[in-house]
Amino acid sequence: MFENDRARFRQELDDIRAAGLWKEERILQSPQGQFVRANGKDVLVLCANNYLGLANDPDLRAAAKAAIDSHGMGLASVRFICGTQDLHKTLEQKISTFLGTEDTILYSSCFDANGGLFETLMGEQDAIISDALNHASIIDGIRLSKAQRLRYQNGNLQELEQHLQATQNCRSRLIATDGVFSMDGFIAKLPQICDLAEKYRAMVMVDDSHATGFFGPTGRGTPEFHGVQQRIDVLTSTMGKALGGAAGGFTTGKKEIIDLLRNRSRPYLFSNTVPPAIVGSTIACIDKLSKTTALRDKLAANTKFFRDAMTRAGFAIVPGEHPICPIMLGDAKLAVDMARRMLDEGVYVIGFCFPVVPKGQARIRVQISAAHEIPQLERAVAAFAKVGRDLGVIR
Repeated sequence: MFENDRARFRQELDDIRAAGLWKEERILQSPQGQFVRANGKDVLVLCANNYLGLANDPDLRAAAKAAIDSHGMGLASVRFICGTQDLHKTLEQKISTFLGTEDTILYSSCFDANGGLFETLMGEQDAIISDALNHASIIDGIRLSKAQRLRYQNGNLQELEQHLQATQNCRSRLIATDGVFSMDGFIAKLPQICDLAEKYRAMVMVDDSHATGFFGPTGRGTPEFHGVQQRIDVLTSTMGKALGGAAGGFTTGKKEIIDLLRNRSRPYLFSNTVPPAIVGSTIACIDKLSKTTALRDKLAANTKFFRDAMTRAGFAIVPGEHPICPIMLGDAKLAVDMARRMLDEGVYVIGFCFPVVPKGQARIRVQISAAHEIPQLERAVAAFAKVGRDLGVIR
């Protein structure tokens, strides 16, 4: 039966290639770190979510192995059927303590956490108001809910307030936003959002995947950066970025919300529990981050150095202080070509283009890590300058 559709799929694939938008998956022969081995050579990584450089940390690897020895590979089932291992409850408590929340629930990914949140909390009598640049998992999760759905342009507080005014007859309203918007490094205006939420009696949800563990004075994320930790009702995040880089996600916040998710959230009820190896390594990671801010301090210094150096070199960098540093190029094919040329120079970056970002806003998204050393970043800037001049991006 597939033969009826083969030609259509092939045409779509040909169109992707012709537009220069084909997403090549490079084969790596090493763990994640400062460098990875790709195509037979070691290249400097500037495209990973490995913000704190912990993806191959020996302490975390040892903790993962110990968790396998003590708790096995997993329960081969979901928690409400086969039970919850004590290791999982330990991690949930440590996340709650680290972020200053009432309770936490673990998921296989933050995508699942967002996928199971909105339909559980919000029904036909309610409204969800979402930032236009929110992550795809928030958008998909909201689509699963029967609540009224509204969207405001990124950071447009006037439009947000208009939606809050227009939905005052709803039973409940929930404002949903990324803490840090992943394609631009923009930081959500959480103080103003919380002010509006309190004025109109709405809840606030934040996906803090690109902030947990490293952003804010002690790495507690965007709410800490803005000083609004106690004003956020529910927060989702990941263990697959700064907290070790493996997989897993969580939702944390008000206890009543977490209890409801344990009883009704479909990705939680129908997905196997997070593997003990990931749980054990994440516990070790949070213990490490609770003792010192050295890694997030180094990351902040690296970020400032790279942003300043790239700006001096003449590149158009989206302003900010987050380690996501988008180099704006506009043309999709240019972004893909530049990323390919950078790999030839020993620097691993990726070009982002439609549909990941809007048409005409293609870019290379650089992500700085605490694993990087200044000489490595100097080398990367020099490579960018060389390729940028060759392609006419800078003079």
